[in-house]
Amino acid sequence: MNIGIIGLGLMGGSLGLALKKLPHKYTIIGYDHNNQHQHDALSLHLVDKLAENFDEIKHCDVIILTIPVDAIIKTAQTLTNVHKNCTIIDFGSSKSKIDDAIPPTIRKNFVTAHPMTGTEKCGPAAAIDELYNEKVMVVCNQEKSGTLQNRIALELFRDINANVVFMGAKEHDLHAAFISHMPHTVSYALANSVMKQEDPESIIALAGGGFKSMSRIAKSSPSMWEDIFRQNKQNLLKSMNAFNKEMQLCQQMIENDEWDKLHQWMIDANKLHDIL
Repeated sequence: MNIGIIGLGLMGGSLGLALKKLPHKYTIIGYDHNNQHQHDALSLHLVDKLAENFDEIKHCDVIILTIPVDAIIKTAQTLTNVHKNCTIIDFGSSKSKIDDAIPPTIRKNFVTAHPMTGTEKCGPAAAIDELYNEKVMVVCNQEKSGTLQNRIALELFRDINANVVFMGAKEHDLHAAFISHMPHTVSYALANSVMKQEDPESIIALAGGGFKSMSRIAKSSPSMWEDIFRQNKQNLLKSMNAFNKEMQLCQQMIENDEWDKLHQWMIDANKLHDIL
């Protein structure tokens, strides 16, 4: 089975590595608008070969879009002439607008998915062969995909040892805003609040594991996350409002010396890890 991967950074490169463990089953063909990424992906053995042009990708049995969410929408418009049995899978981090933008003539070809995994790093050199191992793979609006396409996608997800979860695109976007998108805004805000101090270097010199953990994802690609924030704007604002209320509550308790109340508030927060 020929697998065409569009986008050879962290997500696409890691997928290539995972699928290359089954050489008898899959041939990985890579494509990226960045020529250096293509060269690096080939030299790092993330793919078996590079597509000579985009039309070669269109003839693959499976096409996987591991590119920013706005680019997924644009690329989907160019895939209307794929074979009726082609399976197209997108790995976008927000789903509703992608789902709405897929041309109706190829909607059955599409399986809209979101792997709940990643790192703050990017590019082919960031690829990890175990990135998807035992990580959640959300499949949205499964009923809109063809029977063949669902079967092929789910088999591929099993082959990379992902844990598949099904839900609607709107439901996904709300949940993703709280557990993924809003935390990125917090990390960016934390980084900027430190950098705007008079002597940020002295502050960073004292930074321990807690600060480094919370600020780590502020290293993530601004271009990618701008797209995600734009596409999931309303859900993101809802999650940010909820977070800001908790921050205001914390500030008020500290200002008013309500230490017992603050202590209970932190105990309540500890309960999150009972379900993680």
